[in-house]
Order: sequence, then C-alpha cells, then structure tokens
Amino acid sequence: MLVAPTEPSLLDAHGRAIRYLRISVTDRCDLRCRYCMAEAMTFLPRSALLQLEEIAVIAERFIARGVTKIRLSGGEPLVRRDVGELVRRLGRHVGAGLDELTMTTNGTRLADHARALAAAGIRRVNVSLDTLDPERFRYITRHGDLAQVLAGVVAAKAAGLRVKINTVALAGLNEDELPAILAWCIDQGHDLSLIETMPLGAIDEDRTDRFVPLTRVFETLSARFDLIRDGHRTGGPARYWRVKGTDTLLGLISPLTANFCDGCNRVRLTTEGKLYACLGHDDQVDLKTALRSGGIAALDAAIDEALRIKPKRHAFDLSVPAVARHMSVTGG
Repeated sequence: MLVAPTEPSLLDAHGRAIRYLRISVTDRCDLRCRYCMAEAMTFLPRSALLQLEEIAVIAERFIARGVTKIRLSGGEPLVRRDVGELVRRLGRHVGAGLDELTMTTNGTRLADHARALAAAGIRRVNVSLDTLDPERFRYITRHGDLAQVLAGVVAAKAAGLRVKINTVALAGLNEDELPAILAWCIDQGHDLSLIETMPLGAIDEDRTDRFVPLTRVFETLSARFDLIRDGHRTGGPARYWRVKGTDTLLGLISPLTANFCDGCNRVRLTTEGKLYACLGHDDQVDLKTALRSGGIAALDAAIDEALRIKPKRHAFDLSVPAVARHMSVTGG
C-alpha cells in the first residue's frame, strides 16, 4: 500500500518534482578506477561523515515529502560497517511511501551481502563493471580482481536481485568490448547501462582522451543487435532500448551528447551531509548542520533552500572538471 506524502511537496524553482534521492554513504572505495579517482586518494575523516542514524532521519524526511526512490551508493557502500542496518531501516518503507530502494556497488563485496540486501527490501542492484577481461579490469581499477566481482553478480542473481551492469564507455580501454559486454548481459539475463564519462574531480589522466560519445556506440551496437526503443523508466536519466527477443534492457546515460536536465527529478546527499541539487554544480546546503542544530524544522528549511537554488541544467565540459569533488563523494 502506497502512502501519499502529507508534508510540503518537493518542487524546484523550475517546476520539476523531486522524487529521487541518491545517498553516498561513504566516499571510500576499495578500487581506484582511473576515470573516477586519483590513485593516491585522500578520503574524508570518519568524524566528518553523517552517522547512519542521521542518514536514515534525512531519508525518511524526504520520503515523507514525496521521494519515492532512494539509491544508496558511494564510494563503495558495502565498505561502510553496519550499512546493513541502514538498508533494513529504509527497506521498511518500501511499499509504504517508497516505491524502490536500490544500491550501486562495484561488486567486490556483493557475494557476502547479496542475500541480506534482498531480505532487507532491495530488489535491484547496479554493479559497476567496465570490462570482462581480467587484465584490463586490473588496469582500469588499478588492482581489482574481476573474479571477485563476477562472483558477486552470481550471488546477487541467486538471491533474487535484478542486476543492471553499469559500464562507462572508455576510448582505448573498453570501447571495442562493449558489444561483447552486451552479449554477456543478454546471456546472463542482466540489463546494461552505458555511461559517458563525466568531468567530476581531478584525476591522473586526461578525460578527453577517454571520452566516447554514446551516439557512436549505439551505431555499433545497432549493427549487431536488434534494439527496440522502450519507454521503461527507473527514475534516473537513462533512455532505454530492449534487445529484441530477450529480457535485457540497454540504457544510455549521455550527460554530454544528450542533455537530460529538463526532466531531472534527483538530488544527492553526500557522505558528509551536504545536499547537492545538481551533480554538475557546486551549490549545496548543509543538511548535517541543519539537523544537528535545529532538528526537523531546520532540516526542512535547508531542503527548501536546495530546491530554490537547483539550476535548470548542468554545463559539462570535458576539458576541465565541472566541480572539484569526486563522484565518490557525491554519490553515483
């Protein structure tokens, strides 16, 4: 049974209804993907992070005001101790105000957590996976073990979780492999979302050298697979195609070649309690300070301010980072 929100609704200054909250529960990650992080990352001190209880209170306030989907992410969310308690608490709202609770993970710890996530109310996970070649995987992630991630994917499927593979298209690294990744997803019964690299945070490489427009990728895939436009929506920015004769959906997330800001329904809560109304802008409000200093009333006022300053669109330019913070801080 769905419960209609009884509190002031979440409308931004451009008339868009905010129904989707993404939460970074930690900026830490056990991989160092080249397009995402510098090799020698400096993470936030644990004292700067929101407590899990505070994350739950903020999330529940968003649910009360009309958010129907929450995604937990990082960094790698499963490296945060006791994150399962947060999942169980938020999972109680699924079907009672919340339509869906999901998680984005790199899969390294998924084998150990998949059954608990399913029991807590998660029905779908996104697994970040940019190659099926072990050596290439180790290079992209700087030290990762592909077998460990694939074992996590198998465990998720066995636990009854729907799996969507998230793959960042990278020139010179995995562009040649994208048809094979889609074929593997079809064979395994997974969905696939392809993503253009985004200019967030300083890294050790030039992103322009790795950028692949998904228009080019789609032409390549269309020559091999029968792709039918699909109206499926998950609340995120992806446009979907179904691979004819299969259960696999192909999603394209194109922040540079196909701006999706007009229909944006999302805000992002960082691991240190800042609410960013746009991934590509630095404007934010501090929900942690608001909650600690003034309780729910101050929290509501801060949320309202974030809606007021939410920009109409981002302005990504690959030549320079759009913002200094890394994706792991903001949440994917």
